[in-house]
Amino acid sequence: MIDAVAVEGLNQRTLGPEHKALPPRSWGHTVESFLATTPRLSEFTTPVLTLDRARIASNISVMAEWTARAGVLLAPHGKTSMSPQLWKQQLDAGSWAITLATGWQVQVARAFDVERVILANAQIDPVALTWIAAELDSHPTFEFYCWADSVATVHEMDRILSARGHRPIAVIVELGGPHGRTGARSIEEATAVARAIATSSRLTLAGVGGYEGALSHDRSDTGLETVRTYLDNVAGLHRSLDAEGLYGEHALVTAGGSAYQDLVVERLHSLTTADGVRTDVVLRSGAYVVHDDGFYSQISPLTPTRTDAPLTSAMHGWARSVSRPEPGLALLDAGKRDFPFDEGMPVPQLIRGTEILDPGAEVTALNDQHAFLRLPAGEAAALPVGSVVRLGLSHPCTAFDKWRLVPVIDDADSGDPQVVDLVHTFF
Repeated sequence: MIDAVAVEGLNQRTLGPEHKALPPRSWGHTVESFLATTPRLSEFTTPVLTLDRARIASNISVMAEWTARAGVLLAPHGKTSMSPQLWKQQLDAGSWAITLATGWQVQVARAFDVERVILANAQIDPVALTWIAAELDSHPTFEFYCWADSVATVHEMDRILSARGHRPIAVIVELGGPHGRTGARSIEEATAVARAIATSSRLTLAGVGGYEGALSHDRSDTGLETVRTYLDNVAGLHRSLDAEGLYGEHALVTAGGSAYQDLVVERLHSLTTADGVRTDVVLRSGAYVVHDDGFYSQISPLTPTRTDAPLTSAMHGWARSVSRPEPGLALLDAGKRDFPFDEGMPVPQLIRGTEILDPGAEVTALNDQHAFLRLPAGEAAALPVGSVVRLGLSHPCTAFDKWRLVPVIDDADSGDPQVVDLVHTFF
């Protein structure tokens, strides 16, 4: 499913000052030779993003076991990390495919010989689509799926592909919803897309899908009902296309980010045992691999209040107090260029050395390279200049993209964790 030798080869890459936060003594080393020196996190400069090795392994195992019990396939969204090292761990644990979002991301995956890819997007870029068609022709074991949400998209794919013979490209009809993102806005429109795909000599109808996370952002009764209604529509579309005889011998029904995968199983799993075309339900959750201390810690079904086998946050930011200009205010040396902020501010957790910060401490704003940490009145002197703070983070997808190389540590709760790996990202 992925070239283990190519992934392992990342350990032979040479380190240098282009790798943010790595200590100068690492420059000129390969990843492998530097890790052999058993570096500690205290040797790295701040700010720095870290991943916890044991928590990642636990999260991958939790999700693999959860999907297996639920009777659905898992194609984790690889755009979360854009890290072949993490993709390999997910595939080794039983993931069926890797999901991606752009043609370039597919090219990265193919560079590491990922054999099955879902592109959860339309692909009508002529250069990318022509390349994908050539890749399918030259690699018989490569499986590729992309989406279409309009007849115009189907016609454009046909036009781009008209100059060459090739294996038909498998296309999934995307159903959307009111005020959502992409996706046909009605069953009738989606059916027209499916018919156009089915009559194309260059495409083949592979299934139906969509993204319910664009329609709700909480677990209120209204939000959950919105998601259930949408997923019921996805199921209804699938059944109607099957009844019309538009499928071949097999179909996929795919949905599921990292917020409502329980509802995806609840509303769609019955399709896998229903009469008609052989059907697999595919989840595309991605953020679970590192989870978080913000948005997903509140909304995911795999949290301690909702399951006995929860996910845990495996990513943390570390930043140093560099200024105490006012009582109760500390400026940290991390900002928007270092840590995510689109789904909530970083959450101060402890001072390195395991001293817990007062729960009233709060990051109230980020500049490009500074975080404004407000301290409760009684804790005004608790964070002298030079102190290093561990921060919980929100939204993995906008954490990884700020780092080309991410240190993996043995234990985020220890006083000075050992760095046991370096994860490469491709953004």
